[in-house]
Amino acid sequence: MDEARAARLRRLRWHSRRALLELDLVFQRYWQRAGDAIEANDEAQLERLVALEDHDLWDLLSGRRESGDAGVRALVERLRQP
Repeated sequence: MDEARAARLRRLRWHSRRALLELDLVFQRYWQRAGDAIEANDEAQLERLVALEDHDLWDLLSGRRESGDAGVRALVERLRQP
């Protein structure tokens, strides 16, 4: 992995740390499963998700709201996995 991608993944991990405990746990579990082996498409979708406010993100992950983007929906499904 090149240094630029490694830096982007470190930044994504940092931004995945959330104030809402439930979100923090979901992202911790995701990073434990995925590690640094996430695909470029997932990386882009993850950037979109971590840019959301905690409550908006929780609405997506809890199923209260659906995303209109198929890529985001697919990532949300992977984030929901135990």
